[in-house]
Amino acid sequence: MYLIKTPFLLRAFYPSCVWKMPTNEKVIYLSFDDGPHPIATPFVLEQLDKYNAKASFFCIGKNVIEYPEMYQQVIAKGHTVGNHTQHHVNGWHTEDDLYLQNIQEASSLISSDFFRPPYGRIKRSQIKKIHANKNLPQQIIMWDVLSGDFDTKISGEACLKNVLKHTKAGSIVVFHDSAKAWDRLKIALPATLEFFSQKGYQFKAL
Repeated sequence: MYLIKTPFLLRAFYPSCVWKMPTNEKVIYLSFDDGPHPIATPFVLEQLDKYNAKASFFCIGKNVIEYPEMYQQVIAKGHTVGNHTQHHVNGWHTEDDLYLQNIQEASSLISSDFFRPPYGRIKRSQIKKIHANKNLPQQIIMWDVLSGDFDTKISGEACLKNVLKHTKAGSIVVFHDSAKAWDRLKIALPATLEFFSQKGYQFKAL
């Protein structure tokens, strides 16, 4: 069970997190979780290049170790990177100290002030401890629109519909450059870029 559009009450419960960007300009903030990946990430970079688009990549530390060249390519192309923990741990199911250790381990590989909790699941106590530790990334980035590309029960077209229906100026949109999302990502991302570009939108990194 997941929500495509982040409800106000959830944003209000975590007010220190960033859910969308405050702008009325035609700008969208695409983000990609769980990479780098040897097939999905190069595809994403190629599609972004076609539209002179910039995006934010929230990387898992163990994947950075496995695919360091791909990680460096993301940075070289002018995109921003963020910490997505070392092993994609669920904050709700992890003790606070272990959770922070996992973030710290990823920080040794990923130089960024951005952090996105895997699954969007993080305790308020963990947020408080992150902000108290200046050695950890201080900007906790959530999202406004979840594409649903990780959901193997829906089609790429359904994923695209999710994004087109709910994305507005300033939206932070989540896709995944991962094996699990690949079948939907390869359909939804190019069409998203084309649709909003034709409507005069720009794509910027956080």
